[in-house]
Amino acid sequence: MNENEPVYLQGDIVEEHVEFTMIELCRITGASEDQLALWVQEGAFEPRGARIEEWRFSGTSLRRAMTAQRLTSDLELNAQGVALTLDLLDQIDALRSRLARYGDRG
Repeated sequence: MNENEPVYLQGDIVEEHVEFTMIELCRITGASEDQLALWVQEGAFEPRGARIEEWRFSGTSLRRAMTAQRLTSDLELNAQGVALTLDLLDQIDALRSRLARYGDRG
């Protein structure tokens, strides 16, 4: 590819109010239902609903679930490692946002 050639990206924007069932989230991310249940148990996700059959995940859970699946498959992290890593990534994002907002003012 030439550096002057344009690069086109394709994707879907998922809003936070969109909800996914456990089966939908697993189908989209490639994670198994067992993996997703373990991630929930470790606190990586907080679905709405009392029972597994009733669980609903927000649109923001989609990005987390895709990241969790990559951490599991690429780095072979267990559920606890995935939950910890997701929390640390969230903290990094929050700090970056804060830095961008305040800049050099601290």
